[in-house]
Amino acid sequence: MEVQKGKTTLGIDENIEALLCYVLGWVTGIVFLALERENKFVRFHAAQSLAVFLPLFVAVIILGVIPFIGWILSLILSILTLLLWLFLMFKAFQGEKYKLPIAGDFAEKQSGI
Repeated sequence: MEVQKGKTTLGIDENIEALLCYVLGWVTGIVFLALERENKFVRFHAAQSLAVFLPLFVAVIILGVIPFIGWILSLILSILTLLLWLFLMFKAFQGEKYKLPIAGDFAEKQSGI
């Protein structure tokens, strides 16, 4: 696996900027979609971060309102979200365009890949 070395608008290494797209979940996804205009690799990860973590964030909140079973499901979903978050940051840092099934298709369309 080769780490990407493309040019970015912010002047940060491509793989670092892609990792940063995931740091605060959907929030940094929006930030990097707004800031990064040149690099499609970074834009892909920013769009995927938004497409994955915003719906998961909403789902955890909705489940958290439902007593008992919702709380348990919310906890399980939160743990799975944490694992996915770490995995996607690792893949981005490696310079890999790891595409998730549904969110990855959305991200490709948004990033122009």
